[in-house]
Amino acid sequence: MDRLNSKLYLQNCYIMKENERLRKKAQVLNQENQALLSELKQKLSDGNQKANAPNTILDLSLSSSASQNPSSSSN
Repeated sequence: MDRLNSKLYLQNCYIMKENERLRKKAQVLNQENQALLSELKQKLSDGNQKANAPNTILDLSLSSSASQNPSSSSN
């Protein structure tokens, strides 16, 4: 029984470590996406101003609250 518990404990530790690695990667990707979105909006805005067209920038941002507010693990 102790052996099984030890094995499950190690698996749980590995999963938590991998989860944290993926969470950090998701945060980096989200920051990159936000920067690219900001750049795209700026370019669209500049293009619209040059053409004297009304500002019709679409909101392309996605809800990313899961990656910005990671839940804490209590194990």
